[in-house]
Amino acid sequence: MEPATLAGLILVGGIALGIVLSVPIAVTVGLTSLVAAIPLLGAEQAVLASAQRMYTGINSFPLLAIPFFVLAGVLMNSGGIAGRLIDAAKVVVGRAPGGLAQTNVVANGMFGAVSGAAVAAAAAVGTVMNPRMAQDGYDRRFSAAVNVASAPAGMLIPPSNTFIVYSLVSSTSIAALFMAGVGPGLVWVLACMIVVYLYSRRQPGKMKSAERVTFAQALAVIWRAVPSLLMIIIVVGGILGGWFTATESAAIAVVYCLVLGMLYRGFTPRDLPKMLLEAGQTTAIVMLLVGVSTALSFVMSFARIPDVISDAVLGFTESPTVILILMMVILLIVGTFMDPTPAILIFVPIFLPIVKEFGIDPVHFGTMIVYNLSVGVITPPVGNVLFVGARVAGLRIEPVIAKLWPFLLSIVGGLFLVVFVPQLSMWLPEVMGLVAAP
Repeated sequence: MEPATLAGLILVGGIALGIVLSVPIAVTVGLTSLVAAIPLLGAEQAVLASAQRMYTGINSFPLLAIPFFVLAGVLMNSGGIAGRLIDAAKVVVGRAPGGLAQTNVVANGMFGAVSGAAVAAAAAVGTVMNPRMAQDGYDRRFSAAVNVASAPAGMLIPPSNTFIVYSLVSSTSIAALFMAGVGPGLVWVLACMIVVYLYSRRQPGKMKSAERVTFAQALAVIWRAVPSLLMIIIVVGGILGGWFTATESAAIAVVYCLVLGMLYRGFTPRDLPKMLLEAGQTTAIVMLLVGVSTALSFVMSFARIPDVISDAVLGFTESPTVILILMMVILLIVGTFMDPTPAILIFVPIFLPIVKEFGIDPVHFGTMIVYNLSVGVITPPVGNVLFVGARVAGLRIEPVIAKLWPFLLSIVGGLFLVVFVPQLSMWLPEVMGLVAAP
């Protein structure tokens, strides 16, 4: 058997076996990559090359943005920011049908946009909203499902760690990706709001709207949330204005959140070591995934696996529509058992050359990938946002999943809207001159 063929079989078999045995994905990818490299390079060279590739993969200045944004998210989660954003969201959409549920959706979009972390949004917003919704008679299962379904919107609305990872793999502008994520992020929010609206119409009288407030009260509530929302303008505006890089903007975000949290008295200097430890643990997981995924990408490239897959796909059909649907279905399945970071690092090098053949912009493709893989964080068996949202609500995941299906169908419908309506992603980057208009 050819070494490249044997390496491909080891990769497929090893990753499949690791998933079946519930081995952590980082361990599965790392060990499988090492073993697959042995037929190609020999045992000694395989060990050296794998270690070198792992180090090279994480030895990147742009990747420093990830630990900074993670720390900023932790600071926000503890800094009293969620309550202010929820109050602002309540003023904006609280009077709509299913007002508190709509508030949950919009608050998750706002908090996720500020923190860039779906898990942090689900925990922070869910902790505040679940008791309020239960008090007003909302079904606890539905409340948890609303929170879980809407939390990943922040993975698309800038700033987004997932877009930073995609940028490194695809050599695409981070600023263009950030702006391209705004439209799909709003599509995600709108998909959730539509389900809440339809559900509220089927449950008249059981889903209360918020109490009416005066214009002065509304202005006061929104004013309290302005300092939190300013972080988006500072971070994204600074990148677009060329004042600092994404990495530098992440460091500025940390300082801003630290000052804001102190002013809000959400934490004290005594709490900082615990928050730094939490951010460090999350960063370590992400960086390990990046390192082992880089080693895997090296082995696949050495064995010419992306070329083989590309030839097979292009030989199967020449229709870009069919190919995009096939890719999206594959990634939806992959996302159910793999985190977005390793999935991007593994599949983007395979799929990106194919879509480029059909003239699809890498920025647009990036929004497709990130939107698609964001679905996986709310689906079993490894959806971390699903588990966090259920735990915050004090429920098992089974009753939450029962109420989550309508949201999933609506969100997947939004995915194909993003795929086949490129202007949802490309309009803003084109207007801002970040990508060339077609």
